[in-house]
Amino acid sequence: MKPTFHPLGDRALVVEFSEEVDATANDHVIALGASFQAMPVSGVTEVVPTYRSLQILYDPTRLRGLVLEGEVLARLTSIELAERPARRWRVPVAYGGEIGQDLEELAETKGMTTAELIMLHSSAEYRVYMIGFAPGFAYLGGVPRALHTPRLPQPRQAIPAGAIGLGGQQASINSVPGPSGWRFLGWTPWRAFDPNRPRPFLFEAGDRVQFTPVSIEEAQEMAGRIAAGEDIARPDDTP
Repeated sequence: MKPTFHPLGDRALVVEFSEEVDATANDHVIALGASFQAMPVSGVTEVVPTYRSLQILYDPTRLRGLVLEGEVLARLTSIELAERPARRWRVPVAYGGEIGQDLEELAETKGMTTAELIMLHSSAEYRVYMIGFAPGFAYLGGVPRALHTPRLPQPRQAIPAGAIGLGGQQASINSVPGPSGWRFLGWTPWRAFDPNRPRPFLFEAGDRVQFTPVSIEEAQEMAGRIAAGEDIARPDDTP
């Protein structure tokens, strides 16, 4: 997949693989970013992956943009798109309640019962396309077409961490409390971001996610175990 290059001032280069949200483009973004992490280039200071492009920040006193473009093209001839098997997560969700405040209205809008909406939402497999907006915030693709829904015209000002959202064609897992215009269906006790963990971000671009309905009592019990330091948020096949 041949990219297009977009200079961003004199300290960054955007490598764009597609104008659409596309899994293959995202695979290229992830692989190219991993390549720069594994084999650093003198002068490159950071790489920032998005849905369909990679932003590469560099020091212009040590590296020229045209040289960096050549380095990118050279790497794209040899990188492997599937170097790391996708991790698969089964994320527990307590649907509805105070945090899942849009569940009933959204079900009515879609002509479904809440049980039907929950079944549809939890039966899909989602792809983590990128982490952004807030530390550990997971943007998910793969939302069933019947659940595509516009965001709120005016954001709410206080949405807690762990809220499970829908916005347009995307799903999300909130990582920290804050404002949001997404529609929210429920809450997970898992912490997408915890600065006290060895790896603060739970999810990574390229991971797969499926939601598992649980009761609010089960979710609260899990939250207590996590608060006590128990490591229960793990991908499948992790011992």
